[in-house]
Amino acid sequence: MSEFETPVLDNHLHLDPVHGRGIEAVKEFARAGGTHLLVVNKPSWHLGDLPTGRDSFEPVFETTVSVVERATAVLPGRAWPVLGVHPALVYQLVDAGSTPEEAREVMCEGIDLAAAYVESGRALALKSGRPHYEVSEEVWEASNEVLRHALARGAERDCVVQLHTESSEDLTEITDWADERGLAREKVVKHFAGGRLEGPTPSVISRREELRRAAEGGEPFLMETDFIDDPDRPGAVLGPKTVPRRVEWLREEGYEAGIETAHVETPRRLYDIDTWAELA
Repeated sequence: MSEFETPVLDNHLHLDPVHGRGIEAVKEFARAGGTHLLVVNKPSWHLGDLPTGRDSFEPVFETTVSVVERATAVLPGRAWPVLGVHPALVYQLVDAGSTPEEAREVMCEGIDLAAAYVESGRALALKSGRPHYEVSEEVWEASNEVLRHALARGAERDCVVQLHTESSEDLTEITDWADERGLAREKVVKHFAGGRLEGPTPSVISRREELRRAAEGGEPFLMETDFIDDPDRPGAVLGPKTVPRRVEWLREEGYEAGIETAHVETPRRLYDIDTWAELA
């Protein structure tokens, strides 16, 4: 019999073993009652130079895979890598002199490498998206082409694609694109989502009012902090203890079914992971 009342999964956070807290943040998560993590690679320019092609992404991906292995060693459950290309890279590349089309090509090559990690079993899912701020029409279209490319790669690998996009309660346009490419709509996951969302599965930012909306809605959802592990922005987004603490709050509020949905049923349905088994 497990000593845990429930698995506790943070679906989207970052770890920076070079500049940030790294494994210390994982230990804090575990001490608060956390059991499982999905660790998303930090934007490539945070851990090195701007990428110029497929191979340029490998050091960032390897850093993430390595820190995930170390995280698993200290967690009651385990961690998995989510690899891909942050949509803000298009701005970084264009600002450095690339055309939007050239930036698109570099970003698609990064997605291809991430998909290879998924195929080999070294990563669980992909990350993509589009800017959440105003950009030129050319940059917007290039970004959407990268996103559609990621959906196609997700369909080929039958894996989740986590999205970084604009705030919205209706992103059915993107799940329609997923349908066209053969990726199940539920495997499109909106990172930093609110508690209501049409289209993708919401990975709900763990604020009480949004979690209440998600739990009362009765639909599949996940929970996240988007912890960025940046010492220059210590108060940005939410800290690593937040998801375990919000699970306790959900229990106090009587949302046991919501806890089961976010930490057992939805991870099994989307990622084919058994969070209880990982605690055995």
